[in-house]
Parts: sequence; structure tokens; C-alpha cells
Amino acid sequence: MYPNDGFRELDRQECLRLLAKVPVGRIVHTRKALPAVLPVNFCLDGDGAVLLRTSAASELVRAIDQAVVAFEADEVDAVAHSGWSVVITGRAAVVTDPVRHETLARTGPRSWVASPREVFVRIEPELVTGRELVAGRTLYGVDLDIPA
Repeated sequence: MYPNDGFRELDRQECLRLLAKVPVGRIVHTRKALPAVLPVNFCLDGDGAVLLRTSAASELVRAIDQAVVAFEADEVDAVAHSGWSVVITGRAAVVTDPVRHETLARTGPRSWVASPREVFVRIEPELVTGRELVAGRTLYGVDLDIPA
């Protein structure tokens, strides 16, 4: 980000705090050698990892298990011209430990579409970045929505 561009960089703790407030984000992965984006519900693990719950037979699981992915979530207020966006980049992996899986079945994210066999996917937060729109629709104190 550039100085005075209207955005403020968020530190890791701010990013994780904001992510914990929203129920839906987007996972960015590769599908047939092209970028793909899917909305997913999620929650955060105690160390800031993103947890997803999905069908073991889903195309998503096959595409992201052991792959580097990005996960993005945001909150935007179109009326107030404010908001934030956070991106976590890291390796995704299906949780294979049976004890951890059982714990996540009780405490992890709830699937919005039930499946007979569900798995949990954990995205390790190797890179956490975020920004917040702080300028809104003003520039140097001048409201940009004023008609000319």
C-alpha cells in the first residue's frame, strides 16, 4: 500500500480479530490450472488457522489438500464507504488425526450442507495480510460525493 492511499495496513492480530467476526469467506485455489474462488463458511482455530468443514468426496477437498491456497474474508459498508479485507495464505490439509477430527466435530465449523462423510480442512496461516479503508469517500477532508 502507498502512503495516503486511503487504506491502513492491519497487523496479524487485528486481521485474526476481524476474521473471527464474520461467518463466510472465500477460498482461492487452482482448478484445471486456472484460479478458482468459492465462498465457504469457516471458523478460526486457536492459533489463527482457518478451518473448513466439507464433504470428503467434494471436488474442493481434492483440489486443495496439501496445496497452497489463499483465504479471504471482508466486511464492507457501502453506505459509509468503509470496510476491511483480510487474506490468509498457506498450505491446506485435510485433518487426518482421528482425535482431532472428533474434537472438531464438536467445536469446529458447522457445514451448511450436511454430508454423510465430512472432513475438516485446516489452512495454516503462513502469510496474514489485511487492510482497512480509512478514508471513505473523502480526500483531504473534502467529501467526494458532493455534486459538481
